[in-house]
Amino acid sequence: MEKIEVLVSKAIPLSLENIDTDQIIPARFLKSSKREDFGSNLFRDWRYTDKGLIKENFILNNPKYAGKILVVGRNFGSGSSREHAAWSLFDYGFRVVTSSFFADIFKENALNTGLLPIEISELYLQYLFKTITYNRNILYSVSLIRQIIKIDKSFLYDYFSMEKYKKTCLMKGQDDIDFLICLKYKIKTFELNSYS
Repeated sequence: MEKIEVLVSKAIPLSLENIDTDQIIPARFLKSSKREDFGSNLFRDWRYTDKGLIKENFILNNPKYAGKILVVGRNFGSGSSREHAAWSLFDYGFRVVTSSFFADIFKENALNTGLLPIEISELYLQYLFKTITYNRNILYSVSLIRQIIKIDKSFLYDYFSMEKYKKTCLMKGQDDIDFLICLKYKIKTFELNSYS
């Protein structure tokens, strides 16, 4: 996994609420258990017509918007527990998703994928939507170390909570298996001391 400590990026706004996992990645594209090639089908039915033509009015198809931060409406990732939803966002190039509320299972899947879900206040979320709409080239700074998101080089920020274990894993670029492997020496030492 990639390390996340501080990320400075432009953001893409998707102000819809109650986006479920089937809208993030439709079920017909879940034929692989590898974390590869899901980004091309992210929001597939919103990005393309039935004939595969690009829907120019969808935000991800607008070349004027870019960035590694996706700002979404409340209740993002509800529905089924498919990991593929987080995989598709990560594979597309997002490293942070910001909302005022995430479905619990989606949040866990995102963290396990290396995608940082930032839950902020509804007031600050609406502020982010306004700033992106006003200036799509504005940069946002996410500090996992300090657990804040802000408009870069400004004092306008909001805190987000993060469980200590997952924070450590993301900052070190480790998944659960990597974390256990790093503890191999301590585990062996504990075993030797326990049985001696």
